[in-house]
Amino acid sequence: MILLKQIKYITGFCVVLFTMASMEAQEIKPAKQVDGEMPLFEVEAPDYELSPMTGMTRKHWEDAARYLLEGAFSYIDNLDDPMKFPKLPGKSYPHSVDRVPTEKLEGLVRTLFVAAPLLKKEPDLTLNGIKVAEYYQHQIPKLANPESEAFIKPRGNGGPSQNLVEYGALAISLFISPETLWEPLSQDDKDALAASMLSYGDGPTVDSNWKFFNIFVLSFFDAQGYEVNKPLLEEYLNKSLADYRGQGWYNDHPAYDYYSMWAFQVYGPMWASVYGNTHYPEIAKAFKTNFQDLVYHYPYMFSEDGQMIMFGRSISYRIASMSPFPFAGTLDDDTINLGWLRRISSGVLLQFLKNPEFLKDRIPTLGFYDHFEPAVQNYSTRGSVFWMGKAFLGLLLPEDNAFWTATENEGPWASRFEDDAVYNKFQSASNVLLTDYPDIGASEIRAWCHERKADDWQGFRSSENYNKLSYNSAFPWQADDADGTISMNYVFKNAKEEWEPWRLYTFKKYEDGKYYRDAVLETNDQVHMQLVDIPLTNGILRIDKQTSEVPVAMRLGHYALPEIDGKTIEQSTQKVGDYTATIIDNGQYQLAMVPLSGWEDVDVIEKTDLHPVADDSAVINVSAEFSPEAKNKIYATLMLWKKSDEAWSAEDLLPVKDLKTEGNEVEVEMISGELHSINFD
Repeated sequence: MILLKQIKYITGFCVVLFTMASMEAQEIKPAKQVDGEMPLFEVEAPDYELSPMTGMTRKHWEDAARYLLEGAFSYIDNLDDPMKFPKLPGKSYPHSVDRVPTEKLEGLVRTLFVAAPLLKKEPDLTLNGIKVAEYYQHQIPKLANPESEAFIKPRGNGGPSQNLVEYGALAISLFISPETLWEPLSQDDKDALAASMLSYGDGPTVDSNWKFFNIFVLSFFDAQGYEVNKPLLEEYLNKSLADYRGQGWYNDHPAYDYYSMWAFQVYGPMWASVYGNTHYPEIAKAFKTNFQDLVYHYPYMFSEDGQMIMFGRSISYRIASMSPFPFAGTLDDDTINLGWLRRISSGVLLQFLKNPEFLKDRIPTLGFYDHFEPAVQNYSTRGSVFWMGKAFLGLLLPEDNAFWTATENEGPWASRFEDDAVYNKFQSASNVLLTDYPDIGASEIRAWCHERKADDWQGFRSSENYNKLSYNSAFPWQADDADGTISMNYVFKNAKEEWEPWRLYTFKKYEDGKYYRDAVLETNDQVHMQLVDIPLTNGILRIDKQTSEVPVAMRLGHYALPEIDGKTIEQSTQKVGDYTATIIDNGQYQLAMVPLSGWEDVDVIEKTDLHPVADDSAVINVSAEFSPEAKNKIYATLMLWKKSDEAWSAEDLLPVKDLKTEGNEVEVEMISGELHSINFD
């Protein structure tokens, strides 16, 4: 029986002196240089019988994990080398010496997400001549050693910080592989590590998914017989459950984004399996019930090919987006299509592992494919990207689990979805709308955004990461430009003569295939509109009403297209009835924009260094000068798409037969006979 040990947290003047001495000894030195890039990942001996779409099996997932970990261990020549990687330019940290220990901590514990599942099967795993288990066994105690450059100063009276996040992640790995990462440590090292980690875990947190970091630290050390703050643990557990809204979505205060999935919906079931089932069975059951909801909704957010949408913060975590799916194999529910979930999961892996821009310096970039500064947050460092390693926690499932043995399939894309149709899946608990487009195999999301730039001190929830009208798997978002060039949003010329996008949306309702929102300009509450999105089989019909009280210059942008393989993006126009369609074509997709009402001008704008896929890109914008005295206040726009090898018919470009406006009522008759009645209250 393990005796309870009362741990006194390491605080006081001597620690401060140690810390100051350690910091003075440090300087922000460039990371070690490593010659050569990693070869592109290959699926060796693919199994197209079990996995007809990707060829990937559980073994290939192991190969992918080893591939990413091998890149990280390129920087490790001896057990003392830190997991420190070349910094990319821009806002990512560190910018000062005091952040260096946390930078190294992130590299250490996040690569463990990749390593820990591999070590369960292969405890003697060796990379770059280094025994992986020995490396982490050597490095982990240094976190609590004041004489080490890796030393993490205990929290003291401080608030929550990045160290709490990383210690929570370390606790997860300690739960996963205690025989490799915890049990070999000396008792002194265990006690020192417990003191350091509990100084953060037994403390304040951020009211978001961060509560789980405290939960995992407190739970792990309770399981090891240390005295912990059980009332605080229970408080954070109950608050985390209270964040659940339904249909798989947790609220991350305030957003609904991938954190619902790669955080809440991974941490909850994981905590239940390693600790909660034994100690808090009712709370564990609730997390598992919430997880089960996910499998009937979240998979529709991925494309037919299993590709994820570029949307929300921390997008450099990429493949973590599919990290909940393997654990569906633990549910006692034979209605779950595990073959489809594995097809999505392997598709996401290949989306990035097969992209030559994914790695730089043998490490994933801070971006979507290549480094993309507009999608980077200031809380990230280069090692942050290994948060994607949560995708490989699925390797903890045994080889005979149905997630691995089910035959890969395309789910509703093959069994239910029909061509020339569109499928909306409205999530009433979160007001998220997921839309699937079988004609191009793409998925799309509309979700929360209501954040003032003036209040957004970290600069991401008011940005393009969240403020677009929608996000599509086929068309990763292009950054805004100061000259007013915009993609999938409106911009308005404000009092400072700056182009300002919508950020402050208010969801109104979803009804009969129409998604209603109001929007107001942050810097001038006299500029506002009522917005209605109507997804079509090959695009979006926008019916928007200008309700502004002052004149304003305004622009609206379609999705943007990147230049691919050096092929110039073609531009053309096509007359259709009384309207003109403006079309761009990059050899993969075509985008067309047809202004139906209100707009005055149409432009194709070519840009450089705004797109996450390529240096050069193009986008179609429409523009107008609005006056409150105008008789017509309806701005109607068709935003359409097709694959490049398909011709546009007149019906493709003009699916609208008639558009009538009377007061607050707009009636749209489609060529198909469908009628859309819109009431702007």
